[in-house]
Amino acid sequence: MLLEQYKKKEGGIKMFLSIRELKHAKGRFALIGCILVLISWLVFILSGLGTGLASLSAAAFNKMEAEYIVFEEGSRNSMLRSVISEDLIDDLKHLSSVEDAAPMGSHTTVVLKEDSSSDDEKIDISLLGVNPGTFLEPKVSEGSALEEGNNSRVLVNDTLKNNGIGIGDTLKIEGVSEVLEVGGFVEGHSFNHLPAVYTTMDKWRSLHFAAPGSDMGINAPVNAIMLQGEDILIEDINASTEGIETATKQEAINGLPGYTSTNGTIMMMLGFLLAISAFVIAVFFYVLTLQKTNQFGIMKAIGASNQFLGRAIVSQVLIIAVLSIGLGMLLTYGTNYLFPEEMPFSLDLASVLIYALVLIAISVLSSLLSVRKITKIDPLQAIGRVE
Repeated sequence: MLLEQYKKKEGGIKMFLSIRELKHAKGRFALIGCILVLISWLVFILSGLGTGLASLSAAAFNKMEAEYIVFEEGSRNSMLRSVISEDLIDDLKHLSSVEDAAPMGSHTTVVLKEDSSSDDEKIDISLLGVNPGTFLEPKVSEGSALEEGNNSRVLVNDTLKNNGIGIGDTLKIEGVSEVLEVGGFVEGHSFNHLPAVYTTMDKWRSLHFAAPGSDMGINAPVNAIMLQGEDILIEDINASTEGIETATKQEAINGLPGYTSTNGTIMMMLGFLLAISAFVIAVFFYVLTLQKTNQFGIMKAIGASNQFLGRAIVSQVLIIAVLSIGLGMLLTYGTNYLFPEEMPFSLDLASVLIYALVLIAISVLSSLLSVRKITKIDPLQAIGRVE
């Protein structure tokens, strides 16, 4: 009677059967729902950790307005292995595809406030050398920008506020007599998992190449030259000057220490989680289908098609997946407020939505095993097993 009554509203019947089944077996469906919540929660947490670690490693590169980076030939796109001359900028700017070029250098060191004598207050930083006024100088969120000729002034990442550092404070560099004055703060700049401190190229050279001969006799040495331009051809850049190699910004980011391995590890864990979720959902609904073989047989005997029953199963899975994954998203954003500020965790809404859609798609595809089982049910045999 039910099928005949709603024969012209098959979509409504499928949804009616799906919801009625969910209400009838609340315990079983709540169990799979809890599993989906936990899996999606963990997927979103790992995604946030991956984004946070990637940002902590390469935020300075990601924020700079440059499309290509010139390194020393053979450096494998790494700032740590590259030393070239700043004089190459003039040659690069003469290329028609290059709109602008600016040098950059990196140096890892340890600093502490000048009025502090405790080793516990030492801070590991990435000291980045740029020329004031170029496109590489970051936007100041508080304080004043770098000044040409004032080599002691630096811009520091705002996370150093947690270490009690403010504008006007002086920082001692461990092992040398150099002192840096905090002139301003920048937001979200880090490099090689360390807070970034921006200084002038002259100050950076005096620190990075302090040891005699460490500059290898190169005039005005820098680690890399950043290029701006929309139609830059890497082959033309490399052919213009000997001893250099050009990389895209993403290739340079991939060359940062630990970046590729860290991302690869997190992506592997995410892949395993998605595979596990597909297996769990498929087995759960397959077992439920086996338990209801006689019921499906009766429905097929009174006129229900395989397509009708299959869509009813898929509707159930879709409802559970949407509700569970939605709850997992809410838990993830709630957890974000509980994590300490030092933890490299960053939720990207686009990534969260993509993983949510992937989880929903996996859930629906996993239910197809149950749908295939339904198509093979013989109504006569199923009715014969009714007790």
